[in-house]
Amino acid sequence: MADSLASQIITAIGGPENVRSLTHCATRLRFELADASKVDQNALEHMKGVLGAVPQSGDRFQVVIGGGVATVYENIMHLPEMANAGAASASGEGQKSNADVKAEARSKARGKVAWLDSFFEYLADSFRPILGVLLGASIIIALVNLLISLNVIPNDEASAGWVFVKAIWKGVFYFLPIMVAYNASKKLKVDPWLGGAIMAILMTPQFTSLMDAKTTTCVENAALGTKSCTANIFGIPMVLSDYSGNVFVPLLMAAVLALVYHGLKKIIPESVQLVFVPFFCMIIVGALTAFIIGPIGVWVGNGLGVGLAWMNTHAPFIFAIIIPLLYPFLVPLGLHWPLNALMLMNIQTLGYDFIQGPMGVWNFACFGATAGVLFIAVRDKDKDMRQTALGALAAGLLGGVSEPSLYGIHLRYKLVYKRMLVGCGLGGVVIAVLGWLFPSVTAAGQTVHGVTTTAFAFTSLLTIPVFDQMWVYAVSIAVSFLTSFFLIITFDYRTPEQKAEVLARAAADQKAAAPAVEAKEAAPAATTATATATATKTEAPAAAAAATTVVNAPVAGHVIALDETGDPVFASRALGEGVGIQPTDSEVVAPVSGVLQTVAETGHAFGIKTDDGVEVLVHVGIDTVKMNGEGFAVKVKADERVNAGDPLVSVDFAKVKDAGYSTTTLMTVLNTAALTSVTPKTGIDVKAGDEVIDIQR
Repeated sequence: MADSLASQIITAIGGPENVRSLTHCATRLRFELADASKVDQNALEHMKGVLGAVPQSGDRFQVVIGGGVATVYENIMHLPEMANAGAASASGEGQKSNADVKAEARSKARGKVAWLDSFFEYLADSFRPILGVLLGASIIIALVNLLISLNVIPNDEASAGWVFVKAIWKGVFYFLPIMVAYNASKKLKVDPWLGGAIMAILMTPQFTSLMDAKTTTCVENAALGTKSCTANIFGIPMVLSDYSGNVFVPLLMAAVLALVYHGLKKIIPESVQLVFVPFFCMIIVGALTAFIIGPIGVWVGNGLGVGLAWMNTHAPFIFAIIIPLLYPFLVPLGLHWPLNALMLMNIQTLGYDFIQGPMGVWNFACFGATAGVLFIAVRDKDKDMRQTALGALAAGLLGGVSEPSLYGIHLRYKLVYKRMLVGCGLGGVVIAVLGWLFPSVTAAGQTVHGVTTTAFAFTSLLTIPVFDQMWVYAVSIAVSFLTSFFLIITFDYRTPEQKAEVLARAAADQKAAAPAVEAKEAAPAATTATATATATKTEAPAAAAAATTVVNAPVAGHVIALDETGDPVFASRALGEGVGIQPTDSEVVAPVSGVLQTVAETGHAFGIKTDDGVEVLVHVGIDTVKMNGEGFAVKVKADERVNAGDPLVSVDFAKVKDAGYSTTTLMTVLNTAALTSVTPKTGIDVKAGDEVIDIQR
């Protein structure tokens, strides 16, 4: 029986003894390793069920699974070999199998900006565990808005049924500070229930009732439409605010709590820590939060919200375009969490958010690129990519999750970003223009330029109804989706080598399936054999004359085997059998007669298909795609017909050497698997046009 996916991942990651800790987020397994150099990244990337393998700074490593990550995580943690994983032989420290130990493994400095790395990890780990409930709440909001817009249910705040439905999703956002406090405290190795309890102090009916006390004075904030109150507590003024939905206060509170908590544990005897550490923390940090941290957190959140609102009002074009162009770079690095926090803060302070509209433009540009990849995968019969793209597209369009697309496809094929960013930019322009021409009106009666929403929503097809000026949002995301989609299917997302590899694999799969097809067709073929015998004899000489039996050298030089070229992809014969030529001339010519199926823009690769179906790839130099065409003078175009010996490109090989790249020119027969034999002639010196490969049909 084949090893399970969980077992295969642990083997490729370097074995259980290499795992110091393991956690997971919405789509990824997050490993802390003893030695990251032991990871077999290639095995992980080609493992069925794995969308991607991403090295991180230090000894961290991520394995992208997709929506089933929780199941894979559980399967890994239940493996017998993981029972003692993470044990430190020197210290005798036992395995820690959850997120509590992540900070310990990352305590060492990670480069010059280790503190910045830790800061973003703190933000991310404070939100990751609650993504599920946030997503669930956002879908409920979307469905309710859709039903209201269709007049299926009334928009009646006085209805008991409406109040109940609202409570289902409102509870998530109302008590969000407690959830964030719990996760942030856990991240900092503090009792998470203590963090949640301290944050809950500010949300009790007793605390909120202070706003209505006779000794409390309140001032209306016209800019935000909120009320600021000051109460007199034991002769000390306390600024009161509504902390429901606030995310900055619990983040600040947890950081202060960590200092107090760990400080108390150092001075209080271990035998009584269970009682007195929480006791003093609740008094000290509770008071600090109510008097200082809470007001500061509200002030910071309000300031950021007002600042971004000012930009959205006075520079909407810049704002609407820069957000979708930034997100493709922020999300893979995990740097998008601060913006997510600001979205929640905007809803809590302003009553609406204006970041999610432009963010949706990026998401749908991402999904459009994935749809384009799926289209090409179906066309080229690429089964592996078809499965990957289909799953990623479903996760995106229905769940608003971009990670499967990013890690499964986009970051593997860098040309995707060039196409996708055009969709991001164009969608941003559309949402900026339409948002300005057709502003929305908030519940408070404010006119806001741009697309807004009163809910925190994962931007998917299901959550379109949560946006005000829904048609503006829908048009914008459609433009970004379709732009990326058509750019991908028009210009492809692969280099010529990657495309050739896929086509070769598809040809091999077809050849493997051919015997069954031939057997099925044998009987009817036998019936017509006699009738076609004469025609076959007549046509045979012509077919033999047109058959390709040799492939000529595309350039003068010394011929070597693919194993000697230094390129592992060509040496593996994934692109077919062939030769390498160490050139002595600058002119590269067509090795066979046929039609140019591919001509790389950079001039480093050419694909030719002969009239009888032999597919030949000429690849000038190794890694020369990085030269971006410098030193390459291309003389042909795609879809042109060439004869053997016609010039393809003139190359300044001295410039190639100066750039640090190998000049070895590789040539392979891509559909080797569909031919009887492909025999290279190596170890000889040749002129352009000399025979270097023999072919038998």
